Amino acid sequence: MNDNGKTILPTSRDPIDLSGRPLVMGILNVTPDSFSDGGRFVEPAVAVDHALRMVEEGADIIDVGGESTRPGSQAVSAAEQVRRCVPIIERIAAESDVAISIDTTSAEVARVAIEAGACVINDVSALRFDLKMGKVAAETKAAVCLMHMLGEPRTMQQNPTYKNVTAEVCRFLTDRIECAVRGGVSRERILIDPGMGFGKTLTHNLKLLSELKSLVALGYPVVIGTSRKRFIGAVLDRPADERIWGTAATVAWAVRDGAKIVRVHDVGPMRQIVDMTWAMISPDRFEANLKTP
Repeated sequence: MNDNGKTILPTSRDPIDLSGRPLVMGILNVTPDSFSDGGRFVEPAVAVDHALRMVEEGADIIDVGGESTRPGSQAVSAAEQVRRCVPIIERIAAESDVAISIDTTSAEVARVAIEAGACVINDVSALRFDLKMGKVAAETKAAVCLMHMLGEPRTMQQNPTYKNVTAEVCRFLTDRIECAVRGGVSRERILIDPGMGFGKTLTHNLKLLSELKSLVALGYPVVIGTSRKRFIGAVLDRPADERIWGTAATVAWAVRDGAKIVRVHDVGPMRQIVDMTWAMISPDRFEANLKTP
């Protein structure tokens, strides 16, 4: 937070203002096997067009990932992730001013992606899988999102168990924050994500959402990624491509309870959900923003 009371996220490029309406992070999976849109954006031209379309629809950040982290997924080499992601990041950066996040657990991929134009590292392992990741984040001064995950993608949904899921997720994230800080990452560059669907049952996911204020109370900007997730399908009995309204409910709830960033596939509709929810939460501030030239 700066001297004016604004929540500013410093990055390796332009800072990101988190003090106003919550931000929308558009998902760009350039993978053949992601759970919802695998294979749709493997061609660079198609991927870039989709990214720019999401920007037009209201995305504040584009999150580019070259390795699926769906349950049961297998690891992808750093070289292959670079091949998939970096040309796309370069083109997005050349054609737009949008902030770009690299979704990876590889320090090598993160460093090259930042050089190409990314400014946020979205690490689902919270710096655990590659011990060099903290050093890369510290040296590049990129912002970093630390996410909770039980185990690894290949095994995370094999009977996940907690005594108190919210308390344990909060404790894990607090530990990972302190680890990042000891490694040289400044606190003001850290985001946290409870990892919806990453080593959680239906009940665990719903419990985390119902107690989201406990994560917000940790004092770091919270990222929520519920988009099209399996637990929404379990509640509504809908396949991944029919979970937009369930996703909308979770997005509105997350914004109401203090999430600063929502990570979504369907940017246009979710931009509207975020803006309308935020307007109801902060009507005076929203009206003031409308009058600002």
